[in-house]
Amino acid sequence: MTEPTTAEKEKKKQVPAGLSGRRAIPPNVSNAEEDEVPTMELTGLMPRGVNLKDFLDVQEVYLFNRENEINKQEHHTEKYFNLKLIVRRGQPFHIRIDFNRPYNPQEHQFWIEYVIGRYPQQNKGTYIPVPLVRELESGKWGAKVTQNENNSVSLTILSAPNCIVGKFRMYVAVLTPYGILRTRRNPDTDTYIIFNPWCAEDAVFLDDEQERQEYVLNDLGRIFYGDPYSVRSRSWNYGQFEEGVLDACLYLMDRAKLDLSGRGNPVKISRVGSAVINSQDDQGVLVGSWSNVYDYGVPPSTWTGSVDILLDYYSSKEPVRYGQCWVFAGVFNTFLRCIGIPARVITNYSSAHDNDANLQLDVFLDEESKVDNKLTKDSIWNYHCWNEAWMARPDLPVGFGGWQAVDSTPQENSDGMYRCGPASVQAIKHGHVCFQFDSPFIFAEVNSDVVYSKVLTNGKKEVKYIDKTHIGKLILTKALGTDEKMDVTETYKFQEGTEEERLALDTALMYGVKKKDTQDVLPSAEVDMDFQVEESTVGSDFKVNITFRNNTQNRYTVKSYLSGNIVFYTGVSKTEFKNHSFDVTLEPAKSQTAEVLIKASEYMSRLLEQASLHFFVTARVNETQKILAKQKSTALKIPQVLLKVPGEKVVSKEMTVVVEFTNPLNRELKDVLVRLDGPGVLRPTSRKFGNLSKNSTLTWEEKCIPKRAGLRKLIASLNCDAIRHVYGELDIDIQSAA
Repeated sequence: MTEPTTAEKEKKKQVPAGLSGRRAIPPNVSNAEEDEVPTMELTGLMPRGVNLKDFLDVQEVYLFNRENEINKQEHHTEKYFNLKLIVRRGQPFHIRIDFNRPYNPQEHQFWIEYVIGRYPQQNKGTYIPVPLVRELESGKWGAKVTQNENNSVSLTILSAPNCIVGKFRMYVAVLTPYGILRTRRNPDTDTYIIFNPWCAEDAVFLDDEQERQEYVLNDLGRIFYGDPYSVRSRSWNYGQFEEGVLDACLYLMDRAKLDLSGRGNPVKISRVGSAVINSQDDQGVLVGSWSNVYDYGVPPSTWTGSVDILLDYYSSKEPVRYGQCWVFAGVFNTFLRCIGIPARVITNYSSAHDNDANLQLDVFLDEESKVDNKLTKDSIWNYHCWNEAWMARPDLPVGFGGWQAVDSTPQENSDGMYRCGPASVQAIKHGHVCFQFDSPFIFAEVNSDVVYSKVLTNGKKEVKYIDKTHIGKLILTKALGTDEKMDVTETYKFQEGTEEERLALDTALMYGVKKKDTQDVLPSAEVDMDFQVEESTVGSDFKVNITFRNNTQNRYTVKSYLSGNIVFYTGVSKTEFKNHSFDVTLEPAKSQTAEVLIKASEYMSRLLEQASLHFFVTARVNETQKILAKQKSTALKIPQVLLKVPGEKVVSKEMTVVVEFTNPLNRELKDVLVRLDGPGVLRPTSRKFGNLSKNSTLTWEEKCIPKRAGLRKLIASLNCDAIRHVYGELDIDIQSAA
């Protein structure tokens, strides 16, 4: 014998991927991968002359998986554009097996098997033998014969309400005197099992049918943006039922390497999902960009829904460019609803992002009471979107289940990855931030104080004013069954200034939330100051009206300063476009309003995509040296895209969608791109129009064939360098074919 070569020795030493001295098999983290299941498992030698066809043999399996058949109708999965059987766990479904001979229970024995991933193990829930039983037992797998006629056997199968969620391979196994015979691998019998909000034993059970219709079955959403004084909204196509989306969502769990045995737990899935939706550290779905530069990708404002993003990621296996908070939230909502977890998008206006969750955002003023932008580092986002997912929390004390905040926008590192939640909304409201996951961060987003401090010449900082009501001013989501907004502020926090609100804060402090030891500063009782920004359209002049009120019988003079800034919606300033100082004289017990004109020429050349402007107004009462300070953001109105559908609108008949947009700006628009979307009507599509001169109109006609009857929505977006977040939408009623 010859001595083995070095290469041969190394080959023998190699351990299969995933194996180590601690494991007998590698981790089972892929729904897509599979092992071959043997069609025969003989218990000994089989005598000559034995013909296996002489035993009970499966000829055909019927799954009743069409959208108008019993299974998809009863399981609320008829909307999925997927030819395979899709059922919800913990709820019976029906199949029929045709054998080569009549089934005799005294003579024959068979059972159903469901297998997922590689290395199937019964104790891990990845191999499920489903026995025939006399009566189905709630909470357990079982199959009951409901009809036995000729060569056909009809079965009702009940899955466990906590089983793995994913795509299972199905087999029928028959016991013979010589071993087990099993049907061959048949992709047509693959069965998707997803979460079930209709099942009381499922961790995502939701007992309100109207809420299930909205938070599970609605494939169109409304996402709110803008600012608390001028709430804007846009439609979003979640598209959870569109072709390929379910497989794409299951792939995300593979990509996150979530062990299959953990895929029945909505807490684990939502936490993993909050990480894999962003690409920050795991090459997940979306690349975030807040730079206003979107080379080699799609500007976030251009997206009209989640479908293209998920399908692009699923096919390319590469992160999609680009997303911002509402895009991350929209895609995450699709993921959750698609696999059956009730979910909704939340918008928090004036959202605190101070990076260290210390319940304080610092604004520094110089000697002249002007904002010092070099020292002021904390930012207040005009708005921030995250998600809520509905689930039980058996890992927390009783009472903290229900809506859980989950956030996939990459902001802070949590346990080594950019992710956030699930955090109990009820725990956040009551200050119980000791409960996992990431409750202190979300508590700070809605509860921080804004502290205005004056920087003295010796470098010391003197607190002049504390605004306790600016942060978390308004928290919204879409209302049930309509496109209207629903205020959910009081699900996150008690009303400012109440005893309950103070107790929640004290509880959060007790559980370790940081708060600087800042001496409280009473607001000036002598003089009040507030200001309003006139609503205006992009390209127009408008006014900022600052009102002072003298509450005393004394005469005061006030030195005031207004700073106008072009800001990203995250509150980060790009540039100051306006600074204006003015003096006001206040007569006893009188009010005085000062007007500051903002000209379009001052802001248009430097405007960012969401047309967001931020104003600081600070004032010093000369006689008392008291500082007054207020800040507000405003989003200028952006022109809309017009949509029309002339003629009849009938399923399976061609119709025409007309898109129009007129340039209202006093300048040419360059590199105009229009995107059109309509779930159940047409697939997302886009068209480039090049340049569009001022006052001219672009027109686009798109032919499509509606696939689904009922009320549908068309959504369009327009993008160019000069303006973004240009949207249009149209509700249409698609009639059934005659």
